[in-house]
Amino acid sequence: MAERSLAVTNMDMMLNLFGSYDGNIRIIQSELGVDILSRGGDIRITGPERGVEKAYNCINGLLKVAERGENITEQQVRYFITMADESDADEIAGLSDGGICVTVSGKIIKPKTLGQKKYIDSINSNTISFGVGPAGTGKTFLAVSMAVRAFKAHTVNRIILTRPAVEAGEKLGFLPGDLQNKVDPYLRPLYDALYEMLGAETFARLQERGSIEVAPLAYMRGRTLDDSFIILDEAQNTSPEQMKMFLTRLGFNSKMVITGDVTQIDLPNPKNSGLVEAVKVLKNVSDIGINHFTEKDVVRHKLVQDIVKAYEQYNNERARRK
Repeated sequence: MAERSLAVTNMDMMLNLFGSYDGNIRIIQSELGVDILSRGGDIRITGPERGVEKAYNCINGLLKVAERGENITEQQVRYFITMADESDADEIAGLSDGGICVTVSGKIIKPKTLGQKKYIDSINSNTISFGVGPAGTGKTFLAVSMAVRAFKAHTVNRIILTRPAVEAGEKLGFLPGDLQNKVDPYLRPLYDALYEMLGAETFARLQERGSIEVAPLAYMRGRTLDDSFIILDEAQNTSPEQMKMFLTRLGFNSKMVITGDVTQIDLPNPKNSGLVEAVKVLKNVSDIGINHFTEKDVVRHKLVQDIVKAYEQYNNERARRK
């Protein structure tokens, strides 16, 4: 059995750390197999040596978050537990510094994991950035946030968001309405992100005057996109020809962000994914950033992270058998 202690002089920080009905501490105890007791301003951690060390690092990091005046969330607790052995507590706590933009409801959008922070830094420093990883890692949402920030700062004149409509054949033909009505369901996640950033009325006004364009990938052919922030979502469902066509639309004073999940390819032949090929072809090209997310960067419900991890383990095991 091992034991470590921390002293906390600020009771508000102590309450923030423990959470409602000691919920945060209960998570740490359950995940790491340790006992955590507080008496006055002292926190004592006992249990197996490895668990105690991880719990100490986790609590130390969470206290740094509390020092910054930020309310500790369950997602932060679980992320600190995951990263306790891999990263410096100050680096993780520093994720709460600053922000990308503010939603219409007043929520500050900021990276929640180190993978997301590297992704944001890549978008800032490169003309073209790829975000490749599982569902729930914030690839699209953060890209849209960066696009809105650039638009509001007048560094670009337009935001262009596009997705491949994989089922652009007969299945779309059975949907009611004109072509835009038919492809709108494929573009809904992009609309949702823009509504949250700008509000429905502002989005509709900007779209009407052409400052925001949400369109299927086929609409990009033959264009040169200057002074624009361009996002290609669900890029795993592009063909190599479509990906090359999209990348060569880049104009002056523009940025591109390409996002996708190579485990969710809906093409008839997954080996022909334009995203998979582009990551290989462009990995050594300067001014292009390629960012890979893992299940540790999932910021949805904890069960989503568990699902992603389980599928990854299953696919790895199946690959080994083959």
